[in-house]
Amino acid sequence: MGPSRHLDLVSETEADIIEWPVPFSKGHADLLPLRGRNVVVLVSGNPFWFGAGTVLARKLKPEEWRALPAPSTFSWAASKLGWPIEQITTLGLHAAPIERLRPFLATGRRIILLVRSAESVPILADYVTDQGFGASQLWIMESLGGPHEKITQIKAEEQAPFESARPVCVAIEIADTGKSMSLSCGLDNDWFQNDGQITKPPVRALTLSALAPKHGEHLWDIGGGSGSIAIEWLLCHPSLHATTVERNAERVAAIQSNARRLGMDRLEIIYGNAPHALQNLHSPNVVFVGGGLNGELLDWLTTHLVSGTRLVANAVTLETEALLIDANTRLGGSLTRIELSHPTPLGSHSSWKSTYPITQFSVTL
Repeated sequence: MGPSRHLDLVSETEADIIEWPVPFSKGHADLLPLRGRNVVVLVSGNPFWFGAGTVLARKLKPEEWRALPAPSTFSWAASKLGWPIEQITTLGLHAAPIERLRPFLATGRRIILLVRSAESVPILADYVTDQGFGASQLWIMESLGGPHEKITQIKAEEQAPFESARPVCVAIEIADTGKSMSLSCGLDNDWFQNDGQITKPPVRALTLSALAPKHGEHLWDIGGGSGSIAIEWLLCHPSLHATTVERNAERVAAIQSNARRLGMDRLEIIYGNAPHALQNLHSPNVVFVGGGLNGELLDWLTTHLVSGTRLVANAVTLETEALLIDANTRLGGSLTRIELSHPTPLGSHSSWKSTYPITQFSVTL
């Protein structure tokens, strides 16, 4: 079994030949009934680096398979360009939305990514150009290491015509004056579609610091608003997971748009009211309540979440602040008051204008 480009390289054989279908997931139905026979699955390079091996190993018993890896596509591509692999970004976009690339678009960055087909290349070039990085160089690489190897270099904005039969990957050196995403927490609000219900960048940075994401953790973001907290949580590390719960349908649509546009489509979005909407969700390691906190919700969280769960809540109103002060008395933890001011005109001079103060409660249950 294998894709047609691999099967074409197989010499005459008496073995049964089965072409792996597109999309890749359809091939499992053909492979699994062959249990008990000697089966070879042909894949590119290292099957455990954005490859088929990870998926197949999950579906088969350990004694049913063994892997014979070859140099990965990324290794071949880097060796052609003289790029140090430890200093570049490697992505698999052959089965993922193009927006996954967005967080990595920064001038000077080098990226090698897998693509699905020849049709993916102009889509990629258009996307990079639309984001303001049209001067970026693209190397379209086909059949690396084989007799039909071919490398075509174009500039993203030029869309130079090229004949491509089987692109394996595209290498990109990002250039131009497009807007890059900050590597720190507290992205500018204009990164997010919102109706004004959005945590301001300095408060968001302080909140992410209080949430303190750790490898592999799962966040519940209750009262998601624009989704900015959950999205920035996910941006911290690819191992992180998040679920956001929002009761306003228009804001749910905005969260979906923001998550997709910023490459965080792995965000789980729940439309509903808490605590009812929380009943059957995967248990979190961390919970943030940014809006809609009331006594019922706070009681549910403190009685249903497992010991060791971290809880962070922000309050603007006196009523919600009173809930947090009471919770701090009963549960311990810490209270922090956040007050921000910005200079504004005052006659012919300037003065500080304060925003609404925020009370932040943080506790490990």
